Amino acid sequence: MTPATVGGPVTLGAAPLSIDEVVSVARHGARVEVAADLEDTMAPALEVVERAVAEARTVYGVTTGFGALAHTRVAPEEAEAVQQALVQSHSAGMGRLVEPEVVRAMQLLRARTLAAGHSGARPLLVRAIVDLLNAGIVPAVPEVGSLGASGDLAPLAHAAIVLTGGGWVLDAPQGGGWWRRPDEGAGAPVPAGPVLARAGVPPVRLQAKEGLALLNGTEGMLAHLCLALADLRVALATADVACAMSVEALLGTDAAYAERIQDLRPYPGQRASAANLRRLLAGSPVVASHRESTHAVQDAYSLRCAPQVHGATREALAHARRVVEVELASVTDNPLVFPDQGAVASGGNFHGQPLAHAADFLALALAGLGAIAERRIDRLMDPARSQGLPPFLAVEAGVNSGFMLAHYTAAALVNRLRGHAAPASTDSISTSGGQEDHVSMGWNACRSLRLAVADVTRVVALETVCAAEALELRAHRPPDGHDGRLRPGEATQAAIDALRRRVPRMDVDRFLAPDLASATELVASGEVLAAVEEVTGPLD
Repeated sequence: MTPATVGGPVTLGAAPLSIDEVVSVARHGARVEVAADLEDTMAPALEVVERAVAEARTVYGVTTGFGALAHTRVAPEEAEAVQQALVQSHSAGMGRLVEPEVVRAMQLLRARTLAAGHSGARPLLVRAIVDLLNAGIVPAVPEVGSLGASGDLAPLAHAAIVLTGGGWVLDAPQGGGWWRRPDEGAGAPVPAGPVLARAGVPPVRLQAKEGLALLNGTEGMLAHLCLALADLRVALATADVACAMSVEALLGTDAAYAERIQDLRPYPGQRASAANLRRLLAGSPVVASHRESTHAVQDAYSLRCAPQVHGATREALAHARRVVEVELASVTDNPLVFPDQGAVASGGNFHGQPLAHAADFLALALAGLGAIAERRIDRLMDPARSQGLPPFLAVEAGVNSGFMLAHYTAAALVNRLRGHAAPASTDSISTSGGQEDHVSMGWNACRSLRLAVADVTRVVALETVCAAEALELRAHRPPDGHDGRLRPGEATQAAIDALRRRVPRMDVDRFLAPDLASATELVASGEVLAAVEEVTGPLD
């Protein structure tokens, strides 16, 4: 999605954030405020940590080393120095930089975890993160380094070191927005210290436990998933729109989408997709023109089984949403502080296995969604199966190649989607001298999911472009056996009209890449969907 205006500020406190709030801050620059009771919520856990240091008690990460060094004692007078050293040594990522919106979401979510009052950090630390967010200062976070257990250590360390005045930040975002596709790069890194000074944001000197509190958590994975879910709200509904356009263009029927059929296999996702297709095709002159007399007994699977395949992707999305909603209400720090008991307890809430599985499952489902869309594009290209459309939708085929290579691009994207679907969560690698002997690889799974969301959006855009071209050919060149022009329904015509604001018909071959880029932006931004929903009302 592209940057947009937002409503009021997001209040940060112990209460869970919503996906919409995370996206509003991460992508659209909504201002963040801290809850009025922040100090009262955080003070009891902070007192427990301060007592533990003063009494020289053995507390992991406070008076000991980290990971395999957990049995190494740290003197009370070194409790602060070890936190600074931790953040510096763990800022060890490599590779291209993560998109700014992901980093902003990660910062917001980590601040929320600290604000929950079980980390033993000062409110000052939460306010420092909020100051960075409101100042638009984005830490530069390399893509490679997290194993998704002990939390997203390296990415969170690269964000944390900026609070201390070290590390890198990104140049100011272009146009005031933070949205980037994950394969477009994030910008250039610059030293953080001078940027903080110009913005009037003082560096923080970390106290006992605070370095660890900034690093141990699943917020990097969670940030990816929140943004992916927001994008897929649009992409999945628009996939139904593109499918409906292809059904009309290929002279398909809506009979297979009947409610009575869905009732006999009542997956919520399948029922939702079928309901969308019924609404999108309601009153379609194309469908009505051959419903009774000329239609084949059954359409090809890519048309007839669309609710089942699109619906299965919705089921994966629903599972991912349940995981995200639990995680948004969780505290994933380690060790955890229980102020009412005066206790500090080590646990494993930082392990990202639920998020890793959700991301892998969803990437797998998107490979299926992209594959069935590509099959419909393929049928639109082939005169032997397209019910009278010209080869590759070229008016003068031979002189023109039409959308031949647009289909190649769709096929290449589907191949990439299958690569993105290779599960990361099955590949645990023992680290930290065998202490951290099972990890989730959830960060890598979420990075693959982000790429999958971008690629499936491109495939949906390609189907929209090709189906729009085919429908306009139908309107001007009816196939044999049909009297008069075959016009699309009101809903699918709205999709064509939205597309045509930036992507004209291709009566003769032209430089196509800019049009495909514009179509992708129209789909990703929700403009195509919004135009359709003015006719249908909100799609499921």
